[in-house]
Amino acid sequence: MTTRFTPAVRRSRILVADDTESVRSLFDQLLTSDGHEVVSASDGVDALEAAHYHRPDVILLDVDMPAMDGLEVCRRLKADPATRLTPIVMVTGQSDLSDRLKGIEAGADEFLSKPVHPQELRVRVRSLSRVKHLIDELDSAEAAFVTLALTIEARDPSTNGHCERLARHAVRLGRALGLGGEDLDALHRGGYLHDVGKVGVPDAVLLKAGPLTPDEFAMMKRHTEIGDALCSPLQSLRRVRPIVRGHHERLDGSGYPDGLRGDELPMLAHIVGIVDVFDALTSLRPYRTALSNHQAGYYLLEQAAHGKFARRYVETFLDTLDLHGPRVH
Repeated sequence: MTTRFTPAVRRSRILVADDTESVRSLFDQLLTSDGHEVVSASDGVDALEAAHYHRPDVILLDVDMPAMDGLEVCRRLKADPATRLTPIVMVTGQSDLSDRLKGIEAGADEFLSKPVHPQELRVRVRSLSRVKHLIDELDSAEAAFVTLALTIEARDPSTNGHCERLARHAVRLGRALGLGGEDLDALHRGGYLHDVGKVGVPDAVLLKAGPLTPDEFAMMKRHTEIGDALCSPLQSLRRVRPIVRGHHERLDGSGYPDGLRGDELPMLAHIVGIVDVFDALTSLRPYRTALSNHQAGYYLLEQAAHGKFARRYVETFLDTLDLHGPRVH
């Protein structure tokens, strides 16, 4: 006799926000019968608080609610990094096209028309719950990658705090260059994950106190390709992968692993490459003392003068650090 095992289904938490008690009661009955946990709110302000406190998997929002309407609640939730990926279903009148258009602008993921058909409600919630569970699994995988990167950093005491500093510097430079939210988010994550491929570099090479041999350096350089391969299965890291692979590339084609030149070099990888060099130079290593910020800034300007970095990026970065030292001409 063969025993078949079915994986446990994670119970979903659904937030129902509607100012009509009978609607809340009906939705609660239908959804709890499907095994969901239901949290209710009777106005927009309560809905916003409940969303942040209970972290629901799906949110059902009535458009017309007191205190704060559903559209404003939706806008605020979608603007918050903690809740922007939570699926939101706007519940509107049958013919309220204007509400639907406003809901799309606010970031709503789905719509249900009143009166809501019970089976449609259950199917929509079930489908969106699966989507949210997949998103959470990707987030968990990405969190595991960040943990791995920090573990790799911890192998070498001389690099303590490197990832955090890189993420901070990269975002600061990206913001000064006028980049938007998605790019800044990629820079932040890329700062933490840029060296994740060093998991494939032996300690004898990674922690060597002296200069690397040509063979050891070739092994070290492979961390960019290993990191890219590790990140490739995660769709959520598609904007981070160019950083992981390309942060050692240089504008003049002298970098690795692909010898990219000029416009071939992704902008975000270029940014992380600049701040990576700066942080490495200003950090103490077993084989050399740390440079001052001004000394490291001067080195970056020299590298820009030799065509390895974009001069504007370097100068903008130094300005963010309030380093107004000598410029190389």
